[in-house]
Amino acid sequence: MAGRLIRVAAQDRQRIDFELDGAPCSALEGDTVLVAVLTNVSQLRESEFGDGPRAGFCLMGACQDCWMWTQQGERVRACTTVIQPGMRVSTNPPSEEIWPIRAS
Repeated sequence: MAGRLIRVAAQDRQRIDFELDGAPCSALEGDTVLVAVLTNVSQLRESEFGDGPRAGFCLMGACQDCWMWTQQGERVRACTTVIQPGMRVSTNPPSEEIWPIRAS
């Protein structure tokens, strides 16, 4: 997987393993979900409004562009949520049973 972000500094922090859409990935301790995901892949998610891939916009929790989901169905802002060891995040909303609101 080719990431959108390339880490050039602060590489001496502890490695953290997490899952993205079921695939094993790694991040560094203290990374936000946004940084963790974008150092592994090129986008956070597809827009629910049909205008293509999203990778975050404001990077400070104001724009609503970086919503992702945990395996339990919880929505998280990728830019303000710190990645946790073993965290399972998804680029797509979970099933209708867990998350009833979906864009068509």
